[in-house]
Amino acid sequence: MVMHEILHLLIWCTVINYAILFVWFGVFIFAHDWLYRMHTRWFKLSPEAFDAIHYGGIAVYKLGILLFCLVPLIAIHLV
Repeated sequence: MVMHEILHLLIWCTVINYAILFVWFGVFIFAHDWLYRMHTRWFKLSPEAFDAIHYGGIAVYKLGILLFCLVPLIAIHLV
């Protein structure tokens, strides 16, 4: 692949991953009760544990986007 193609690939990966992150955050904030009821059908979770799991998941996903998409994008752009 040419650097230009890799740059475009990383741009699209970053955009798509941030869109997924924003949808997850939006559902978590605006449909919290529905999401909690859906998950407690399968797992016995307190609301505090549910919030902590999702908050941790969002944080890990965001760090993954930064480390695997955004940092290489910036590095290639600077080169």
